[in-house]
Formats: sequence, C-alpha cells, structure tokens
Amino acid sequence: MEFVMGGAAAMGACLFTNPLEVLKTRLQLQGELKEKGSHAVHYKNVFHAGYVVAKNDGVWALQKGLGPALVVQLLLNGARLGCYGVADTYGYLRDKDGHMMFTQSVIITGCGAVLGQYLSSPFFLVKTHLQSQAVQNIAVGHQHNHQNSLQALINIYKENGVKGLFRGALASVPRAFIGGSTQLISFDYAKKLIESYDVTNNALLKSFLGSMVGGIAISFAMTPFDLILTRLYNQPTDAKGKGVLYTSYMDCVTKIYKSEGLLAFYKGIGPMYLRLGPHTVLCLMFWDHLRILYNKYVVQEQTSKNENTLA
Repeated sequence: MEFVMGGAAAMGACLFTNPLEVLKTRLQLQGELKEKGSHAVHYKNVFHAGYVVAKNDGVWALQKGLGPALVVQLLLNGARLGCYGVADTYGYLRDKDGHMMFTQSVIITGCGAVLGQYLSSPFFLVKTHLQSQAVQNIAVGHQHNHQNSLQALINIYKENGVKGLFRGALASVPRAFIGGSTQLISFDYAKKLIESYDVTNNALLKSFLGSMVGGIAISFAMTPFDLILTRLYNQPTDAKGKGVLYTSYMDCVTKIYKSEGLLAFYKGIGPMYLRLGPHTVLCLMFWDHLRILYNKYVVQEQTSKNENTLA
C-alpha cells in the first residue's frame, strides 16, 4: 500500500507541474555544447519560455510528455516513497527515541529512488524526447519527431531493442540517489524541527513547510545531475544505438564544462525549483496525508476487529 500511495501522490502532483518540466527541459538543451553568446536564445527565462512555447506551439504544448511523465512518477516515486514508508513503518529509519538515523535513511531512500528511476527509464527517455520537440523556429537540442508516446517506444525498440529503451539508465543513478535521499530526508528533518519548536500543531501546515524545505534542497542538489541526464537522453544516436554527442557520463560532464562553463550545470535551475518546489509540496503533502488517512483507517479497522472479538 505504501508503494501505491507514493505513486498516486506523485502522479497527482505531476498533473500540475509537468508544464514546468517542459520549460526546464527546453532551457537545459538551449545552447548545447556552445559558448555563451554564440547561439540563438529562444528562451530568456522560465516566464519568457512559457510565453514562447504557448505562442508558437500552442498552450497544450506545455503539457507535452504528460503520459510518460505520469508513468515515471508512478514507478519512480512509488518505489522511492514506498521503500521509505515501509522502512519507516518497520523501524529501520529511526532510533529508539524516534530520531532519524541519517546513514540508514540516506541508503534506504537513495536505493529506493535508484530502483524507481531505473524501472522508469524508458518512459523518462520518451518524456524527454517529447518535451524537447518544438516547431523549427524555437527548437533546441536534437529533435526526435515522435508522433506520440506509444510510437516513440515502438520506434526506439525497433531501432535498438530493449537496450535502446534503457539507454542512459545507469546515468540516471546519481540523479536518483542524490535527489531521492535529499528531498525526503530534508522534509523529515524540517518537520521534526517544526515539531520541536512547536511552530504549529496543524498537520497540513507542517507538511507544507517541511515540503518547502525539501523542494529547495532537492533543486540545488539535483539540478547538475538532471541537466546531464537530459543531455544524455536527448542526444541523437547512431545505427548501433550509441550516443553521437556524448560517449559516456564523464564525457558529457567534460564536454559541457569545456564548452559552456561551470555555471552551465545550473541551467534551468529557475524552472527546476518552480517545478520541484510545487511538485515536492504537492507530492509530499498528498503522500503524508494519504499515509495519515490510511494509518487511521487501519487503526479503526483493528479496533473494530478487537471489539468484535471481545463481544
């Protein structure tokens, strides 16, 4: 049940934040492997990007890749939040006083995120392809020109088989581990800090404040890894399914640094936070309250069974 609640919460949040994911992807691909000032700037910032996309591609283009994005959230956060929830329920994350054990929490949460990211990799790949697609005058990065999500999966499979669908999956491990553990642990610590200082007794407000901290933490920690993954997933491939622009994870890192500079790794941090901030808030608040409702239901059911047994 923990896995279902985690996936459902993330999918609910994705419905609201997918447009920001589209804008983030466009900004991350803009000026790929080109020095600053040597390429066309279609998107000046996240707000300008939203206007340009809506004007040239239509308003619905802001929801490009929504189908595979929802599947990604179901698998990724179902595994991540599910592993965290199960581990927390069975006492693997906290000491006898209820304080979080940092090392165990990082390992368990990070591994859950890696599992979910790997399983969702084919859909993450398609999502990136679709979100980068645009009319020619505002296009950035390689254009794969898929008709829809299903056709994209079929095309990739026909060209390179299962291996092609999981291209870049191992490169997603650093992003998943860092992002997954940072978000949940900062969320939990923030909530405990709020409780220790008795800031509020309102469960909804505590979830909101804790998730705001989680959103900030994950945005700064994950943006470089997310940019690298976007570049690796979106690059064109040769007849053997190998990347044309980057031969490996470190090759991608090196080329971005040499061509675009250190700050390039933080391209798209604005929409990254605007997306991950609300997404984290919505996802963790939905998840937190689904768990509260579920635990309340389980207690009521158990109490009812005990009363019937006594009767």
